[in-house]
Amino acid sequence: MSLRQFEYALAVAEAGSVTAAAERLHVAQPSVSQQIRGLERDLGVELFARTPSGLVPTVVGRAFLREAEVAVSASRRARATARAGAEELVGELVVSVQMGFGTRQLPGALGALRRRFPRLEVTVFEEPSSAELDRLCRRGVLDLALMAACEQSPDDAHHLGDEEFVVVLGAGHRLLAADRVERRDLAGEPWVRFDRDSALDAVLVNALRDNELAPVTAARVSQAATAVRWAAHGLGATLVPASAVPPGHEHLVRPVFPAVTQPVIAVLRSGAGPAETALLAFLRQENWSPLISH
Repeated sequence: MSLRQFEYALAVAEAGSVTAAAERLHVAQPSVSQQIRGLERDLGVELFARTPSGLVPTVVGRAFLREAEVAVSASRRARATARAGAEELVGELVVSVQMGFGTRQLPGALGALRRRFPRLEVTVFEEPSSAELDRLCRRGVLDLALMAACEQSPDDAHHLGDEEFVVVLGAGHRLLAADRVERRDLAGEPWVRFDRDSALDAVLVNALRDNELAPVTAARVSQAATAVRWAAHGLGATLVPASAVPPGHEHLVRPVFPAVTQPVIAVLRSGAGPAETALLAFLRQENWSPLISH
């Protein structure tokens, strides 16, 4: 078995066919087919079921692909570290962010990282579920993650600051007359909420529960910026990190009292390389203080 075979298998699983995988990999289709057949022969199992709609990983195949993803990620990191020289670093850096966190700070840190290592490729994705983000960290798939809590050791977790959550209200809402909104005044308020397994939705539920309130659901969305826009149009209030409020909506934002905050923790993979270490340093230089004055 080889890492190339792992990469081919992952591409086939993602694309759903040998032809589409070959196009993504910029190789000939017979080469991909041969590598997959050889891998299945070496393993003695069938990794993909051939269906009318394409190739679908079998139960054994899904288990294998999870481990193959870890192996391929580790290989990329090893190559990047080995090729790192004085002020030069190539390879891929995979960063995941708990949805709504670091919206204001991450672009500046990534910009500084790219200026230092212009040949470095960075992949960033938002993860709504804190449980899934923690699982990905423990599997070693991510190079760096920004999250509110983790099960990593203190050596791997670095507290950057705190995200303050703010309430966003529709234009003309009665509560905009005050400089801040007390939680108990939100009784009966309809809410633009997030997916049920989202960490942001859990923050809202917990904040209201502290005042013996329960959110009345007006709508559910998947992105913080969408929630803010919908709230601005009067669909209901929403509770988001202050840094996630898009420009132009600041006049509809109010801090809540008692304040709702979440720690922002940067979690580095075990044996972090120069790219992860540099990004952490740049993140530390960003301003993590709340933008909303009380």
